[in-house]
Amino acid sequence: MKVVVLLSAGLHPVSGRPVLPRIEAQAIALAQGLERVGAEVCGLHAGPEAGLPREALGHGLSRLVHRESPAGADPVPALAAALAEAVPDLVLAGRRGEGGEDTGLVPYLLAETLGLPLVADLVAIEGLDAAPPAARFEQIVSGTTRRRFTRRLPVLATVHPRAPDPLPFAFARMRRGTVERLDGAVAETHRDGFEERPYRPRPKLMRRAGPGASAPSSETVIVDPTPEEAARLILDHLERLGIRRFGPDGR
Repeated sequence: MKVVVLLSAGLHPVSGRPVLPRIEAQAIALAQGLERVGAEVCGLHAGPEAGLPREALGHGLSRLVHRESPAGADPVPALAAALAEAVPDLVLAGRRGEGGEDTGLVPYLLAETLGLPLVADLVAIEGLDAAPPAARFEQIVSGTTRRRFTRRLPVLATVHPRAPDPLPFAFARMRRGTVERLDGAVAETHRDGFEERPYRPRPKLMRRAGPGASAPSSETVIVDPTPEEAARLILDHLERLGIRRFGPDGR
């Protein structure tokens, strides 16, 4: 059974120095648990060089596959091509990269490109079944709520920050690890329907009250009032709250 851990070139959020994202080191720790029960585990990185992701070897990986792609290029086509060649049973990824122009969409775009189901926010992989190929997962649903379930393989899964801590880094282990380079340019795909614009704050939308909605005073029920009625109710409510005080002449 093959397990692939996706690796990125991250930046430390404070110092800005290159660093392996913690959540990807946590994904390696989950994969190591599967290696102990017979799974074949490797890392996969797409980029101009494999210098930084090589740090992942020190956290427990014995093999790293580096798919070369130009700097600044979309990593999805290169990753998809490498995964299509390897045909893994399980692909693990962080929820998003760290420190760069990260959107968190890479796992979802890869799943769409390869036609794989995606399981989000894993915190544990409790076991593998060979026939039929399946894995038993533990997933964060919301807050502290967790769910255990079994899913047929192959599948692509993202790791939650509450997964177990990464394995300690060992320099000797990094030296023993191997890096396999895959050459070959992959055509970058352009997706339609996206447009880049400068950021601008947007006004908050106010929802229209439906039938049976009550006025702010909760004393009168109104449905589609006229502008004059709505204005009178608002002024009456403000007066009751003491926000606006009226003089003897009503002004």
